[in-house]
Amino acid sequence: METRVAVMGIIVENTETVEQLNDLLHAYGNVIIGRMGIPYREKGIHVISIVLDAPQDTIAALAGKIGQLSGIHVKTAYSNVVSNA
Repeated sequence: METRVAVMGIIVENTETVEQLNDLLHAYGNVIIGRMGIPYREKGIHVISIVLDAPQDTIAALAGKIGQLSGIHVKTAYSNVVSNA
């Protein structure tokens, strides 16, 4: 199975949906390489970076599910690093 390395940028504007976001990230934990979250208190938002190594359709599925959460925005950047798992 072919996998790609990608980084997902997530901006949380609605903290009421954070539990749902964490549940999703936990469910995809087997493909997450690392995670960094930064609260931006002055603006009342949280910025999260997720690094993944997974099939492209798995990454897209996670991004789609995150994007459906209220007050959460997500963008994904894919690297050209492709490997066969």
